[in-house]
Amino acid sequence: MARNGFSKVDSFEFMRSGRSGLPGLLLQRLVFRSSCEAVFPPRPAYLSSPVVAALCRGRVVRVPAGTLVRVVGTELVIPCNVSDYDGPSEQNFDWSFSSSGSSFVELASTWEASFPAQLYQERLLRGEILLRRTGNDAVELHIKNVQPSDQGHYKCSTPSTDATVQGNYEDTVQRYHSGDVRLDTAGSDAYRLSVAHALSSDQGAYRCVVSEWIAEQGYWQEIQEKAVEAATVVIQPTVLRVTVARNVSVAEGKELDLSCNITTDRVDDVRPELMWLFSGTPDSTLPTRHVLARLDRDSLVHSSPHIAVSHVDARSYHLLVRDVSKENSGYYFCHVALWTPGHNRSWHKVAEAMSAPASVGVTWLEPDYQVHLNASKVPGFSDDPTELGCQVMDLKNLEASVRFTVSWYYTANRRSDSVVAHELLAVMDGDWTLRYGERGKQRARDGEFIFSKAHKDTFNFRIQRTTEEDRGSYYCVVSAWTKQRNNSWVKSKDVVSKPVSVFWASEDSVLVVKARQQKPVFAAGNTFEMTCKVSSKNIKSPRYSVLITAEKPVGDFSSPNETKPIISLDQEAIVKLENWTDASRVDGVVLEKVREDEFRYRMYQTQVSDAGLYRCMVTAWSPVRDSLWREAATSLSNPIEIDFQTSGPIFNASVHSDTPSVVRGDLIKLVCNITVEGALDPDNMAFDVTWFAVHSFGLDKAPALLSSLDRKGIVTTGQRDWKSNLSLERVSGLEFLLQVHGSEDQDFGNYYCAVTPWVKSPTGSWQKEAEILSKPIFVTVKMDVLNAFKYPLLIGVALSTVIGLLSCLIGYCSSHWCCRKEVQETRRERRRLMSMEMD
Repeated sequence: MARNGFSKVDSFEFMRSGRSGLPGLLLQRLVFRSSCEAVFPPRPAYLSSPVVAALCRGRVVRVPAGTLVRVVGTELVIPCNVSDYDGPSEQNFDWSFSSSGSSFVELASTWEASFPAQLYQERLLRGEILLRRTGNDAVELHIKNVQPSDQGHYKCSTPSTDATVQGNYEDTVQRYHSGDVRLDTAGSDAYRLSVAHALSSDQGAYRCVVSEWIAEQGYWQEIQEKAVEAATVVIQPTVLRVTVARNVSVAEGKELDLSCNITTDRVDDVRPELMWLFSGTPDSTLPTRHVLARLDRDSLVHSSPHIAVSHVDARSYHLLVRDVSKENSGYYFCHVALWTPGHNRSWHKVAEAMSAPASVGVTWLEPDYQVHLNASKVPGFSDDPTELGCQVMDLKNLEASVRFTVSWYYTANRRSDSVVAHELLAVMDGDWTLRYGERGKQRARDGEFIFSKAHKDTFNFRIQRTTEEDRGSYYCVVSAWTKQRNNSWVKSKDVVSKPVSVFWASEDSVLVVKARQQKPVFAAGNTFEMTCKVSSKNIKSPRYSVLITAEKPVGDFSSPNETKPIISLDQEAIVKLENWTDASRVDGVVLEKVREDEFRYRMYQTQVSDAGLYRCMVTAWSPVRDSLWREAATSLSNPIEIDFQTSGPIFNASVHSDTPSVVRGDLIKLVCNITVEGALDPDNMAFDVTWFAVHSFGLDKAPALLSSLDRKGIVTTGQRDWKSNLSLERVSGLEFLLQVHGSEDQDFGNYYCAVTPWVKSPTGSWQKEAEILSKPIFVTVKMDVLNAFKYPLLIGVALSTVIGLLSCLIGYCSSHWCCRKEVQETRRERRRLMSMEMD
């Protein structure tokens, strides 16, 4: 209003005394702090900026002195400049922020894009925080829509471009905030102060101070100041309560639905910001909790795919967790913050609260089932197969996401007071991986242990060849596995079967063989027949192999007390001649199987030489696997004797020689004489004669075969390593002559003949008698000394004569040619001297 030609303006200032005891203006001046940092120690906080400039010679960084106070929602501008620096004219600036003044976080930079911390990247991109250059040495930090979280210390720093480090390279300013403050007129002489979204810190006593100013000659001059009585303002806090259900139980695989109810006394436009938190403990202050879902004040939901947040009305919000599992058991918290809008599109948090923990227990229906173990094959003997079947029965509460695996165990049968050891044979994991225990590892690799899964609820275990070490108890453990949300499998239950005992009595195998002769043999030429009956006990699925043996009587000189195998038949019914050397009777012996436990041996046209004791040697075999057999037991039958009742002739053999001592090169004659005691027609007897020699250089060797003559007149001569020749002939019916032509030193030694008589029986068949041996005769071969040295002497005389003549010839030639050469050389020299004299 105008008075006395002067214009007048009223200025006013509201003062407040807060409960915190910090009096001052609405725009309070805070302490300004500047420092000389870098390599220098920080200056004391009580030094002002001019003093700093005086102490710090060199670069000086400055920000506004005092405390900056801004209203929430307005724009904050903090200038910063640098002076007294070296280097380029354009300087760079880094801004940092700290709420406490101790630990600074990078805020913005004029030369490094990656300088700001992640916390401020989004605000920088939106343009809420920016740097604006006002010169090469000055910059302004602009923060739009200032919030209470922006209250703190701001530090301006400049990277060094100086040749020497001196001065201060940074400066710090502190900023406070107040609520949204608005001052306007309520009339010509009335003013109104309004604080929107007042905080509890804004309560206290307010007073209005009015100053009256007049304009005089272009200047304003204060003429009066009046203070109005203070008004006390008490701000009541916003009431906010958050409640959730205290105890919730949900079945595994179902949906968890939690309700968060909000109660508040605010009736104006407030928007809630809601977060669902999860923790393994009921303490909400622990850092182990994590955010499941968040609903911001713009009603945007931030959650994972299997979690949803919805709201029924403005005061009730729901958390929905789909397909819950065991890992969802724990404590859930609902955190709510209320926001109210301010001017300039700003929002202010007016209240926040956390609910009490909601205990959620996830219950799951364990698969209910029984396990039955049965033995489909039980061994009765060693090497028998064993087969066990483990089956899941009486299934209940079974879901599609459940699978079964099995583990096989073995326990040895021990005394009741001893500790039973459970040995793992094999275990199957949830991903069907089969792992072997120490007991079953090697045998499973060898194919003796076979583990298989016949069906999803049936498992088999087979032992191909059960040994005595496998006797004991076996049981299986069936595990139920549940599929999780991340496609992994977790074991939920184990059920153990009752054990099955695998045992058989380890009695010794018994094998008995009885031989029986069908009819006695009294004369040579008859057929000998013998049967062998076999009985066994404690032998699994036996098959028998039979060997017929003959034991010659003691009087038989060829093989005294010697058991000779004749013919055999193995467990697969293959017949083989063993030591049957009679080529004329190859088909004369037959061994056949009459029944599984009975065998028959026949020998046709028996000879006198066949006399002896005959037995059946039987071996029992048990099948193992893959056409393999295991020898179980061997037994020998009682003997059956062949004894011919005959009074035939007696044969004897002797050797004589008219020349038992000969000179080397002479003829050696040896005669084998056979004598017969008893009347026998010469046409009814024949002989096989064989000559043997034991030479003096081979006394440790077997007799050497010289020559043989059979009853049919066929001569066979053995091989020798020297040049003397042999001849064998029959001189008469009872005399056989052996001649050694061109005898040598190697021919001396003992000579004897072996005679095998053949007698024609009344039936017309030839019977072989026992072989008889003559006594040996010693033959010596002498050396003829005259003949031995005759040729060497003649050769020596001849050689001496030739060598003498040759020596004479060589001497004559040497002397003749040497003398002639010497004379010629002398003459030639004399002529040369004569030529020189003439000169």
